[in-house]
Amino acid sequence: MDATQKIDIPRSDFIGGSKGLLIGGKWRPSASGKEFDTVNPATGEVIARLAEGDKTDIDEAVAAARRAFEGEWSRWTPYDRQRLLLRVHDVIEKNFDELALLETLDMGAPLSRTKALKTFVSQAILFYASQTRAATTESAPTSFAGQFTALKIKAPVGVVGGIIPWNAPLVSQWWILGPTLATGCTAVLKPAEDASLTALRVAELLLEAGVPDGVVNVVTGFGTGAGAALAAHPDVDRVAFTGSTETGRKIVEASAGNMKRVQLELGGKSPDIVFADADLDIAVPGAAMAVYGNSGQICTAGTRLLVQRSIQDEFVSKLQEFSQTLRVGNGLDPLVNLGPLVSRKQLDRVLEYIDIGAREGASLTSGGKRLAGDLEAGYFVEPTIFAGVNNDMRIAREEIFGPVVSVIPFDDADDAIRIANDTTYGLAGGIWTQSLSTAHQMSQRIKAGTIWVNCYGALDPGVGFGGYKMSGYGWKGGPEHVNGFLYEKVVYMNIG
Repeated sequence: MDATQKIDIPRSDFIGGSKGLLIGGKWRPSASGKEFDTVNPATGEVIARLAEGDKTDIDEAVAAARRAFEGEWSRWTPYDRQRLLLRVHDVIEKNFDELALLETLDMGAPLSRTKALKTFVSQAILFYASQTRAATTESAPTSFAGQFTALKIKAPVGVVGGIIPWNAPLVSQWWILGPTLATGCTAVLKPAEDASLTALRVAELLLEAGVPDGVVNVVTGFGTGAGAALAAHPDVDRVAFTGSTETGRKIVEASAGNMKRVQLELGGKSPDIVFADADLDIAVPGAAMAVYGNSGQICTAGTRLLVQRSIQDEFVSKLQEFSQTLRVGNGLDPLVNLGPLVSRKQLDRVLEYIDIGAREGASLTSGGKRLAGDLEAGYFVEPTIFAGVNNDMRIAREEIFGPVVSVIPFDDADDAIRIANDTTYGLAGGIWTQSLSTAHQMSQRIKAGTIWVNCYGALDPGVGFGGYKMSGYGWKGGPEHVNGFLYEKVVYMNIG
């Protein structure tokens, strides 16, 4: 499964050296002068130094965003913002190969995967370009017999704080940048410390496309410093966070200071349900990659694989065979399917859960080890399958965020629903069946924000997705997402 061939490494002038903070349209070091390393998880090598922003830098970035929001940017028309987003689209598309390379070097995903994100990012930017007229003014009927005229107005909420994760920053940043530029808000973006390079390079490209100074600010740093300061800042009107449920709770608590609006996409332990009538030629690779994609580092990953008991043995056997075909290695290798985990910390976490699964009595049928040999400098783990898992086990209840599948048997649809909904999470779920009736009934009964039938992971930025229960609240993508960057007010007019 490991890839050991010699790799010709593409180059980017953005790799190497020290990267500053973008505040008010200017690049500058952190106020403290501190920096930290960003590491290629496939090799363990330092590829750049990042400015370590803290509360002082966040204060300055928020002040810059406020000045921009109340300044010339507030006079840009929907037409102006739409033209800007179209220029942003073209600049990003022109430079996408470099962005994909930076993403691979910084967080490890195969280059084939990061390059394939080009279409999704293009769709996202164009969708937000279509939403620049979302801030509307409409007349509303009243009960005053013509004495008053009422106007309902949607207006930009103000300064938005965006805290994005390391597992897909090339996509995640557009859930902040797109609606910010579409509605006339301004933003302070705090990328994850493990993968900040694409956010920084995109920020350069935004300036090139003509985004006014201060409209988008980027502060790199750690969650305990820059992230916490941004979440609690009294002059931030809205905060959007993607990450762990534990940190999400802290974001909610921090938001109470000025009752800022909050949107959260948090953890998941999504059920992926395979019925006996499923087409296994589709279901096996589909269910496998629902977990293994991005080396399991996806919030919506279908890590609880519920398989109807009558086909469990056959399915697990086919799942093992498929897993053995996957090539794990440096994401720059075009033959690689799975890259490394993002950091040594994440590697240790995943290996600990594999040990926990074995101790709990689950059957380790495939994988379970860190890869050695030519790959031992990186953070690589084999695709791992646990069979005979009970839904009460920790590997079935806690988010692992690695390429680890927990196969749980079920007897019938009612049993599957009982297991599927027996979780604190509610982010996503999958159903594999050839019965339209089963598909409809199960999709109605699974308590989650996104359900896939005979597929897994498809997302449209114009439709969007959201969480339920401990997986968070608020919607990402679609018109609902854009509305979250606006507030509503009504004006009663008694004029002639």
